[in-house]
Amino acid sequence: MIGLVLAAGAGRRLRPYTDTLPKALVPVGPEGAEESITVLDLTLGNFAEVGLSEVAIVVGYRKEAVYERKAALEAKYGLKLTLIDNDKAEEWNNAYSLWCARDVIKQGVILANGDTVHPVSVERTLLDARGRGQKIILALDTVKNLADEEMKVVVDPAKGAQRITKLMDPAAATGEYIGVTLIEAEAAEELADALKATFEKDPDLYYEDGYQELINRGFRIDTAPIGDLKWVEIDNHDDLAKGREIACQY
Repeated sequence: MIGLVLAAGAGRRLRPYTDTLPKALVPVGPEGAEESITVLDLTLGNFAEVGLSEVAIVVGYRKEAVYERKAALEAKYGLKLTLIDNDKAEEWNNAYSLWCARDVIKQGVILANGDTVHPVSVERTLLDARGRGQKIILALDTVKNLADEEMKVVVDPAKGAQRITKLMDPAAATGEYIGVTLIEAEAAEELADALKATFEKDPDLYYEDGYQELINRGFRIDTAPIGDLKWVEIDNHDDLAKGREIACQY
């Protein structure tokens, strides 16, 4: 199993940082600090801590910034990094971005969005949840109070995830998908096909819509509650401020 990071997004709501950097490289350390850590740093550190030795990173917008840091990141975290180019990163949404990594998913991956600040306990929770025939396991926050923007999930204890979408009454959701998934190698081909069907239907769809396509086809997707912990998806400057508060705790 290897790590996989989706780091192709532009993150326009984080300008001026993202004028020159992809969102995954926006600093989340103390404001103004030189050589500040980034979301990508935190994620690679988590992967290394749970024993992964290889990580693939899907890059697109301002990808040259990731290429420039590749050797330094490999040395810092003791990881072998493979960069995968998304040629439509500024045109299409991330269903296509995850599909670009379809070949590495065949090795089995822990997938992390490039904008999610979270502790290593999330990866440990997913790894500990393996072993009962699951093919895809979503990290789920069942504690947070939900609103309209969150990626919400409805879970049937007997059947696994049934719905995953932002377009849902928050009161109907079991929890929020936090942007980290364990995908076993056995799921790779079916997931790739579902993702392809998703972005061919609408290039603006999310990879979570690809998960829903799988569910609609009868594929079981499981979830693992992460407990009561601090994490944030960084979409804007308010999120970035929260990310800086959280990052210093880990």
